[in-house]
Amino acid sequence: MDSELLYQLITNTADLYPDAEALKFKKASLTYKELADRIGSVAAGLQTIGLSRFERVAIYLPKCFEHVLSCFGSNMAAGVFVPVNPLLKSQQVAHILKDCNARILITSSTRLEDLSNDVSTCHDLQSVIVIDDKNLTSIQNDLPGITFYRWPELENNSVHNKPVPSIDIDMAAILYTSGSTGKPKGVVLTNKNMLSGAKSVASYLKNTADDRILAVLPFSFDYGFSQLTTAFHVGATVIMMDYLLPRDVVRAIEREKITGLAAVPPLWIKLAELDWPKAVTEHLRYMTNSGGAMPKTTLASLRTMLPKSQFYLMYGLTEAFRSTYLPPEEIDQRPDSMGKAIPNAEIMVVREDGSPCAVGEPGELVHRGSLVALGYWNDPAKTAERFKPVPSANTAIPLTEIAVWSGDTVKMDAQGYLYFVSRKDEMIKTSGYRVSPTEVEEIIYTSGLVTEAVALGIPHPELGQAILIVATPKTGMQLDHQALTNYCKQELPNFMVPAAFIEQAALPRNPNGKIDRKSLVTEFNQFFQTA
Repeated sequence: MDSELLYQLITNTADLYPDAEALKFKKASLTYKELADRIGSVAAGLQTIGLSRFERVAIYLPKCFEHVLSCFGSNMAAGVFVPVNPLLKSQQVAHILKDCNARILITSSTRLEDLSNDVSTCHDLQSVIVIDDKNLTSIQNDLPGITFYRWPELENNSVHNKPVPSIDIDMAAILYTSGSTGKPKGVVLTNKNMLSGAKSVASYLKNTADDRILAVLPFSFDYGFSQLTTAFHVGATVIMMDYLLPRDVVRAIEREKITGLAAVPPLWIKLAELDWPKAVTEHLRYMTNSGGAMPKTTLASLRTMLPKSQFYLMYGLTEAFRSTYLPPEEIDQRPDSMGKAIPNAEIMVVREDGSPCAVGEPGELVHRGSLVALGYWNDPAKTAERFKPVPSANTAIPLTEIAVWSGDTVKMDAQGYLYFVSRKDEMIKTSGYRVSPTEVEEIIYTSGLVTEAVALGIPHPELGQAILIVATPKTGMQLDHQALTNYCKQELPNFMVPAAFIEQAALPRNPNGKIDRKSLVTEFNQFFQTA
């Protein structure tokens, strides 16, 4: 049974396999029937308190049942859900609430207390739903224009959900980018975007109802939310987890007999340093990476420890959910590749004028197809920069098809496999050369002297920019600057050899777990002026 609206991933599966386990958190779990019923109750509750079609419901919670129920219940009520990263602070949350004109906020009392001063500036906010029972009198007094509800009032009402007419190209969600190049932008995704992504990803990962998928990434991250949609598409089980230490992830994989795990490079790097139980490889069918290039040394370590588990290298962007993947059987031949287009997507590599690049020629990655989002919420200028006509479009077609121009520089080989070069705004311009930070970082990793590293282009009085490496050494070691310099001189041309190295115990992260390059560039922007 095909789904046309996002919540139907759950209700359709509940009709077929009502007693199958859908969602687990800590020791509690919900079957598909229980999950579908509760989503219906939440949808009815949201309508009862006044949610209208396409109004935004912001969800500021860690992983929990209420988070998932709020997302899919909002969709059933024809609202637009906005998952807010639980790691964000008050001012960042308030920016998102104001930017998307949120009508309803679902959160906990503790988080609301931290937000109270900034929430008062969110003039479109009408209702706050709190999932716990803590006394809210003081907060209510501070926010007199907002109506407060307890979660049981939302879910345990006697009103039945009244379906609101919706179609697959209607708005379903707004996911905010991590803000690495400025304030976060709200990417508007339709039901069709998210369902197309779920179907495509589940097909090449070969997901089935027997899969048990560990969700460790935030649901505000498209890659994290995809763990829910791909699982629900096939009737699999999602085990939600907010981990403290990487070791906790390995223990959960063993305890829950996990078959699929998605993570970003910083987490994979930490996981590769651990000793995994041998039995894990018997049930961990696949692992996936996105959100940045996977260091080859990390990939090799994981594949050695888990010889029966398949690894999928992937590339995606919030504006199109997922774009490419490299099949596991191709890793030995082309470990640097990000693969080819996922099913039902076309990926092009083009010059600035839109003409196709030659084999091996760097150009901008352009994604066309059903996963392309509607643009950035309430931001026509930025939307026009990123969402543009398909290159070489058929001019005989009256209406122009829009693609997403990623801003990422890639190249394609003769067999059609893609290779990431850099983000346009991260390319280092030194001594008249354009240098990919990814290429430099890969060499630093192969030295075996660092755990993590990031290459930055920092203003330099003679070179224009000089390459600065900020790195975390191996556990128990100090950063050996001379050894790293000597290694780079052996492996890189002179213009790519870093000018300096800085040791940091931990590299800063943005809310999605990626290295925060922007904050590092800001921190060290004067390094070569004073060095």
